[in-house]
Amino acid sequence: MYRLLRKFYFTFPPERAHYMAMHQLQLFTRNRLGKSIIQSFTNAPLRETRFLNLKLKNPVGLGAGFDKNAVFLNELEALGFGFVEIGTVTPLPQDGNEQPRLFRLPADKALINRMGFNNDGVDQVARRLEAWRSKKAGSQEKYPLIIGGNIGKNKITPNENAWQDYAACFTKLHPFVDYFVVNVSSPNTPGLRELQDKEALRKILLNLAMINNGKAFAKPILLKIAPDLTREQIDDVIALALEIQLDGLVATNTTIDRSNLNTPATEVEAIGAGGLSGKPVQQKSTAIVQYITEQTNGAIPIIASGGIFTASDAKEKLAAGASLVQIWTGFIYEGPAIVKNICTHL
Repeated sequence: MYRLLRKFYFTFPPERAHYMAMHQLQLFTRNRLGKSIIQSFTNAPLRETRFLNLKLKNPVGLGAGFDKNAVFLNELEALGFGFVEIGTVTPLPQDGNEQPRLFRLPADKALINRMGFNNDGVDQVARRLEAWRSKKAGSQEKYPLIIGGNIGKNKITPNENAWQDYAACFTKLHPFVDYFVVNVSSPNTPGLRELQDKEALRKILLNLAMINNGKAFAKPILLKIAPDLTREQIDDVIALALEIQLDGLVATNTTIDRSNLNTPATEVEAIGAGGLSGKPVQQKSTAIVQYITEQTNGAIPIIASGGIFTASDAKEKLAAGASLVQIWTGFIYEGPAIVKNICTHL
């Protein structure tokens, strides 16, 4: 059935189709009956998973960038995700890059995006998360939806002051999310990937750790890395993560590599800059997960992201050493039953 729906949605520009589909799902799930009907199609088998201090109903999550503003938590919960990462959130609201900024590559089961951290700003997102927590208070759910907060810097903030942006987002979201992901690896904010340099990272992460340690309940802090890092850069990330006792890594973000695509080169060149996600990132992402696991003997917990469409893809990432997996592009191509399909065959 989703194949027919996908044909319909793919007749619209990707960003418009995204909001159209989610608002339609919102209509279905706005009351308990509608939500239960949706869940009857998407309910995934229980695959209880422990990750750091969190207990999840399954290890399949939705990566950051899909629900940037914490608007669709009820709908995503209905689709069976074990966890959802909101954001990337920045201190100030920003529009992101000019449209069009999201492109499909169906021949490669891929997307290219150059969204540019478009979001409503941390104050608005925090209010939505607070409302979600209030709504869920006292519900006695055995497996409440785990929510991660993916945080970044505003485009106008110079890199030398980036640590302040991360600290502002961290402080305001801290009461409302279950874990944090520091995003320094998006290719769509000018200069952002320079923050993957060891010393720049140390400043950001140590400051967040200091804030975290001053809280009554510390929240896990993870770092999201690019698939385009050299071995030397990955080794630097590993050394820093072990040195400061970082809680984990998310591997990986989108790639700027355009090699070995089935989509005609002229079409890819016409699209222009942006991060490539989906099947073309799968092997590169898995290789990085495996390398980090082998180099640390599994000492650094990993959430794997990149090219996960099926249970087989998820098993590949878990076998490489990941504890959890995140989907995004796979959700667009496989549809709302993807979590059920993966968990059924894990």
